[in-house]
Amino acid sequence: MAFAGRPALAALDLVVEPGEALALVGPSGAGKTTLLRLLNASLAPTSGTVCVDGQRLDELGPRALRAVRARIGFVHQDLALVPNVRVLVNVLSGRLGRQGFLAGVRSLCLPSRAEVARAAAILERVGIGEKLYQRTDSLSGGQRQRVALARALYQGPAALLLDEPVSSVDPARARDLVELVAAISRERGLTLIVSIHDIQLARACFPRLVGLRAGRIAFDAPTGRVTERELAALYSLEGLERVEPAPSA
Repeated sequence: MAFAGRPALAALDLVVEPGEALALVGPSGAGKTTLLRLLNASLAPTSGTVCVDGQRLDELGPRALRAVRARIGFVHQDLALVPNVRVLVNVLSGRLGRQGFLAGVRSLCLPSRAEVARAAAILERVGIGEKLYQRTDSLSGGQRQRVALARALYQGPAALLLDEPVSSVDPARARDLVELVAAISRERGLTLIVSIHDIQLARACFPRLVGLRAGRIAFDAPTGRVTERELAALYSLEGLERVEPAPSA
């Protein structure tokens, strides 16, 4: 994968099994966000192939690609929420990828009782059920992260991808959120891939760690087998060339 001729990911071979949970770790610019965007089909590779459920994404037409994206929940680092609407509207927008235009407008403007009940149940599960009708921009940073998670879950995904979901909250809230995401993924049998900077949190909450450095996989192993030496080398500044981040969608 390259941008303006500069490699962002190179010689990368990664297999993730259905229902598996793993953390992507590595220094800023290592290519973690680019990898997540390739996996959710929002970015097309400049070389190589990406397969989801046995389907090569480069062989799919627009409608089939949309169907793939609808099955992959993505929580962006900036959350990508609409700030000046109620929490309910942000959550309901999670299913727009599965609906036609008119059905989507109807769902956002005049949701059915069943849609509201489903959104409320998901918000309750992520710990902010009482915020259903509150404006999103009135919430704390941690609460907005839970809204973004609820929106991804309302989508009805088979997999969840989260890009640095706890970069703007304190350590206690960060651990609560990551443990919540891991628990919900286990309950629902979801594949879970999280990009995270906090190594201790990654080691505590994920059974598999994939280390990225300068666009390449430095290690891919069960968490208990990743050594302190490997982690030190992953974050060492010596010989580290910054990978250009992917342009925003």
